[in-house]
Amino acid sequence: MKTLILTGWFWEDYACAAAIALRKIKDADILGISTRRLPEYLMELKGYDEVVILGVGLIGDPELLGNALENLKKEQVKVRWISSMEIPENIGGTVRKNLDIYLKTDGSLTEAVSACFDIPCKDILPLTKQSVKLAPALKHYRELLDAASYYYRNYQDEAAYGKAIRHLANGDPESRWSETEKNMIEQCKRFGHREIQGNSPVVKALHARIDLIAPKERARVLILGESGTGKETIALLVHSKSPRRDEPFIAFNCASVNPSLLEDRFFGHEKGAFTGANELKRGLFEMANGGTLFLDEIGELPLEAQGLLLRVLEGGRFTRIGDREEISVDVRLITATNRNLPAMVREGKFREDLFHRLNVVQIHAPALRERKEDIGAIANSTWLREFRKRLTQEQINALQEYDFPGNVRELGNLLERAIVLEEYDFRKLLREHKATIEGLFSAETAQEYPDELDEAVKFHVNRVYEKNNHNLSKTAEVLKTARNTVRKYLKK
Repeated sequence: MKTLILTGWFWEDYACAAAIALRKIKDADILGISTRRLPEYLMELKGYDEVVILGVGLIGDPELLGNALENLKKEQVKVRWISSMEIPENIGGTVRKNLDIYLKTDGSLTEAVSACFDIPCKDILPLTKQSVKLAPALKHYRELLDAASYYYRNYQDEAAYGKAIRHLANGDPESRWSETEKNMIEQCKRFGHREIQGNSPVVKALHARIDLIAPKERARVLILGESGTGKETIALLVHSKSPRRDEPFIAFNCASVNPSLLEDRFFGHEKGAFTGANELKRGLFEMANGGTLFLDEIGELPLEAQGLLLRVLEGGRFTRIGDREEISVDVRLITATNRNLPAMVREGKFREDLFHRLNVVQIHAPALRERKEDIGAIANSTWLREFRKRLTQEQINALQEYDFPGNVRELGNLLERAIVLEEYDFRKLLREHKATIEGLFSAETAQEYPDELDEAVKFHVNRVYEKNNHNLSKTAEVLKTARNTVRKYLKK
């Protein structure tokens, strides 16, 4: 008999429940599945005699789910649903009569599966309890499961989760884990807190653009977007989906260092090059050799430093301070800014030749107000980690009524404040929050937009043009005006 085990994502309880099931059905295949995806997946399922569903909710498309279960029954496929929660009352008879249901509601899902199959779960049960201090071995399993979930969310790697659960079922020590799995854990530790969350059309388009650009490892990328929109996260995804993913990713904020020190930071120095240079120091380009260098806030780079950057981009070569020998490097450069670089070029504040060097392909980091439907998913990820439960619809509605001028960063800070203050009335929380930042963003906006009408229109047209990746036709469509009108304001 060929068996498939379907379990959920995110909570260790799902993984532990699947590990217990694997101890009973050792040769079963295993797959993580979402509530939404379950009905359509079962509709297309082939090649199995038995399906064991562990705790995955039955609240996807009810008609499609019923049809899928009926079809599987006709094909003599046995479908078992094991849960620690009662079956929802609104689930129709078609679903109920085609499921072999086992419920145990006085404990965790892992305990329910343990009771169903009469297989002990004491050794891995602590993994399901957030408040319990884990033994080192179980702590490592949690890291492995977290990494596998991260790889599915970001790289659509479905196999990693099943392999991690199988290690847990077998009690495999770390020495039995593959190098790929160990590298996956290190990648998750370093970058796992950086993800673009949400399923809006805007985010889907962003992921599609990243997937298109990332493999072209020599193409320079310019990321445009407001503060707090996740530009470094986008840069990281471009790197980690590229052939350079196993090489260094070096991030540097151009506004964080005194301009006089930028040459040293970019290229490094030899021992004795200047007073205090007591040892050789490699610069950013040398440290990133073979990988990716991300320069954030590139619009803050002084003109003299722009010249330094341009020279290394033209030839891929530089010299350390105090040295005469040139060093050759192979670095993919990704830059980001919240500034209007074309306007800075016109004003003489940014070199035109450098702008063209950097502006090979653009990625727009969308503001949170452009994708408000993602606020629930973003906020729930924080809430689930902290409380193991989701926000109420009322709380999500309150968040979606606010524009978040500080974007995802501001949303994260607001949720952290709610957790610290134990304030779960989000409308009250937002009233207090707005009072604390009153004038912060309105002053910024007033400074950005000129008072004179024609200048304000020009500013807005250029901003929409930049937002639409310098696509003239798209800009005209969004502004609901003629291409010639757009072109007129771009030339002013």
